[in-house]
Amino acid sequence: MTTPDAEARPAVPYGTPEAPRIAVRGEARLEVDPEVARIGITVSVRGRDRRAALGDLTRRNAAVLDLVKSCGDAVERLETGAFSLTPELAGHGRGERVRTYHGSVRVTAELSDFTALGDLTTRLADLELTRVDGPWWSLRRDSPAYREARRQAVREAVQRAREYAEALDTTLAALVELADIGAEGPAVPVFPAAPGRTRAAAHALAGAAETAPSLDLEPQRQEVFAAVDARFTMAPPRL
Repeated sequence: MTTPDAEARPAVPYGTPEAPRIAVRGEARLEVDPEVARIGITVSVRGRDRRAALGDLTRRNAAVLDLVKSCGDAVERLETGAFSLTPELAGHGRGERVRTYHGSVRVTAELSDFTALGDLTTRLADLELTRVDGPWWSLRRDSPAYREARRQAVREAVQRAREYAEALDTTLAALVELADIGAEGPAVPVFPAAPGRTRAAAHALAGAAETAPSLDLEPQRQEVFAAVDARFTMAPPRL
């Protein structure tokens, strides 16, 4: 018969002399090529007439969307984000007199063809009052690289436990527990508040009239990390 105090006591998380326990951690860190790249496109407009400003913004936004869609299957995702059309009031005088209107539309595009990405970036930059930010490189959420990192982490944990057992002139008996600490790579980026400009953005702000050559982009290698905790029992060593 067990007492309430005995039932309340947690199980001891250690082995016994008959079944010693080994606790190890396995880790894996891989560097792989990115699978997708994202760019941010901001179309701007400024004018004294509200309807004219809105019409210009609509036209420029349509030109950006058409240009991105012309890349076909290279574009995996195209999304329109923030839209704004803001009046700027005159600094002097009575009443609410509008001096000018500022408008912008934010578009994000995700591409898997990096050759098309370089060409698209410079073509977008040639559009009037268009800013291009990025690229931000990443892996897909279901990338095989994450699965491979987890496998390597498990193999390292098993190998490390075997080495400890061999140091005691014994062998592993059974796996008691395998805890996934998580496998992570660079987070899929949310566009930062003040992103750096690519050369394409500089062309756009300068209002280059000539067709710019395709931008040569070097994909940034991605780091994938995985770690597991594992516990094994082993045959009693002779000490």
